[in-house]
Amino acid sequence: MTRTKDNRWLGRYAVLTAAATLALICFGGLVTSHGAGMAVPDWPNTFGYNLFFFPMAGWVGGVFYEHTHRLVASGVGLLTAVLAVWLWFGDSRRWLRWLGVLAFFAVALQGVLGGLRVVLFKDEIGIFHAALAQLFFVLTCSIALFTSRWWSGAPSLKSVRTDTGGLRRLFLFATLLIFGQLLLGATMRHQHAGLSIPDFPAAYGRLWPALDAESVARYNRDRIEVNAVNPITAFQIVLQMAHRIVALVILLLVARAAWQANRRLGRRHPLAKVSSAWLGAIVGQVLLGAATIWTGKSAYIATAHVAFGALSLMTGAMLAIIAFRCLVPATAREPIAAKVTPLAAGPGVASNVPG
Repeated sequence: MTRTKDNRWLGRYAVLTAAATLALICFGGLVTSHGAGMAVPDWPNTFGYNLFFFPMAGWVGGVFYEHTHRLVASGVGLLTAVLAVWLWFGDSRRWLRWLGVLAFFAVALQGVLGGLRVVLFKDEIGIFHAALAQLFFVLTCSIALFTSRWWSGAPSLKSVRTDTGGLRRLFLFATLLIFGQLLLGATMRHQHAGLSIPDFPAAYGRLWPALDAESVARYNRDRIEVNAVNPITAFQIVLQMAHRIVALVILLLVARAAWQANRRLGRRHPLAKVSSAWLGAIVGQVLLGAATIWTGKSAYIATAHVAFGALSLMTGAMLAIIAFRCLVPATAREPIAAKVTPLAAGPGVASNVPG
């Protein structure tokens, strides 16, 4: 097999792997939202059966969600293994070949963490499992970007712009904050704190809820969450308040990033267009979070909330990566301009950038 950095089918396969990873995150969200994480008590088997030969008659209730999740996870693992091999023998970039190896070990670790969550019955492992799922999704999307036709073309002088507004740092910081927010969300789900505050935008009718022992005891008496097996604590209430505050900060940061990108790069620039879509995803994420509370944690709305979180993280990561490729600090503009060969940029990049 000839190694090259412009393999159209490899790029398409990487996109397929990334899409399958998003589907896996959605199935994982359904498992958690339906409280089906322990519906299948053994691993790697399913009620003693080989995973792939479990009778369909047993696919009922929570078992359906957990078993389907395991099957999709196996499919993603196979896709990732093929991607890693294809990159190793088909791509000429050494760093990208090792990125494929990293993806393979990451998906293997993800499977092991999912299994340990079952056999050890530890919620803490579930938090790491959820966090790694988000990082793995970003990794597969990054590989899809790096194997795209646009990335393989050298940027031209027209596509490299001066970063006068600190957009690169803004994209990166907002993305890191989104990842922290996803960690908070995973902690809430695995701590069963999803409805520790049952109203929104207020919190028990106040801007900040009372946290004294008597108030928490009253909250527990009035709770209506169907899946609650343990009483809530003051810590769980603070956890959800932190989740709400960070969501507001992220919304403001992404709005600023979109505004800066449109103002400094022009509305036709790809970074400006994607950052506007990013803002739309964040707004949707906030609305889905509110709807999760208003519907008493509807499983499908809560899962859509998880999916939008993954898409928001991925979009921010792609924006940061592309910004570090296409934007340079003002002080570095002249040295970069002297070195860059005016080759045609990928489709839709140079042609959309104002001269």
